[in-house]
Amino acid sequence: MATFAAGIEQDGAAVRAALTMPWSSGQAEGQINRLKLLKRQSYGRASLDLLRQRVLLAA
Repeated sequence: MATFAAGIEQDGAAVRAALTMPWSSGQAEGQINRLKLLKRQSYGRASLDLLRQRVLLAA
């Protein structure tokens, strides 16, 4: 618990911004995470065409 609290104190500016700003990058981060997951799953096995098809079907 103490390590968690120290981490929050260290990133105090980011925490304050997250709690006070009216906008968030959460939606973009989620889409990036989903794309990276699809890329990792097909690494070494899929061509660009198959990756493109998987991304479009997953949307």
